[in-house]
Amino acid sequence: MILRTFGWSIGITVIGLAAAFWYAGVTGMTIAAILIVLEVSLSFDNAVVNAKVLGKMSAFWQKIFLTVGILIAVFGMRLVFPFAVVWATAGLAPAEAWDLAMKGTDVPAGQETYAHILHDAHPLIAAFGGMFLMMIFLDFFFDEEKEHRWLEPIERRMETLGRLEGAAVILSLGLLLLIASVFNVADLGAVLAAGILGLLTYLAVNGLGDLFAPPAVLDDEEGGSGSVGPLVLATGRAAFFMFLYLEVLDASFSFDGVIGAFAITSDPIIIALGLGVGAMYVRSLTVFLVRKGTLSEYVYLEHGAHWAIGALAVLLFFTMKYEIPEVVTGLIGVAFIAASFLWSVRHNNKTPEVHEVSV
Repeated sequence: MILRTFGWSIGITVIGLAAAFWYAGVTGMTIAAILIVLEVSLSFDNAVVNAKVLGKMSAFWQKIFLTVGILIAVFGMRLVFPFAVVWATAGLAPAEAWDLAMKGTDVPAGQETYAHILHDAHPLIAAFGGMFLMMIFLDFFFDEEKEHRWLEPIERRMETLGRLEGAAVILSLGLLLLIASVFNVADLGAVLAAGILGLLTYLAVNGLGDLFAPPAVLDDEEGGSGSVGPLVLATGRAAFFMFLYLEVLDASFSFDGVIGAFAITSDPIIIALGLGVGAMYVRSLTVFLVRKGTLSEYVYLEHGAHWAIGALAVLLFFTMKYEIPEVVTGLIGVAFIAASFLWSVRHNNKTPEVHEVSV
């Protein structure tokens, strides 16, 4: 099963590293390998959350996620997105942005580099991605219908707070406004607008997915049996909006990795190769979690992933002013996932009869 699930990722790794070697020699291949590890370490919690949504989609849409979705992830977010930011913030034509990117740091005196322009746009990117991820975090823990709670005292209080109508929106916007004001970020209006756009994107994509979801899928989300059979898998418009949700989620997770990659290299081709291969592994890991039923077997794993998402959202807000190394972001996510996994194992050992029945 592992070879069947990760076979494409392994093959793409060989092709990607060979392309990096052909393009930039041993140095390029080494940097691409580092970026692959960076992407996987930053996005493990992304795979866990993806698996929850993907498990409700039909086999056809799961294949779309692995084919069309990976093309969007690699070419859209890892290659086109940085160019789009440079076009929008520097007023450069596409050809000029490409030329600037390929020059790296070799630009005339007084002209900003491609990486510097992208860095200057980071507060807007962080506000958008931070708001989207914060809404995911709050909506999960404000839901009182969850079968299990990991950090019991904290999560129960969050559920109580969630009874307030619009609590997630109020807290997300309030936190963004507070941090942006305290940090005295440049162009506060643009930063708040980017955050509101992230909020609206979440509400629109998530709301449309719920609107068109089959009743059986909605029942499962509201605390049903916890298992999704073939007859209740989302298809058509419902699956399409779930697919959009996964793509925006991937984008929000990848913002930090894309920006951070420029601290390692300013070459957009190497960045696209390294992060693209890493994104392929995240996709394969998502499918592996779905096929193995890992989320139902390790009941706190999803909680750990959402705590990691909340931490990443806060860190994105802080990066509007402060530089936070990607290793910190990655380690925090890994720590939450590892802790929730160990708690799940302990839970299974304490309740073996219940676990055997549920599995």
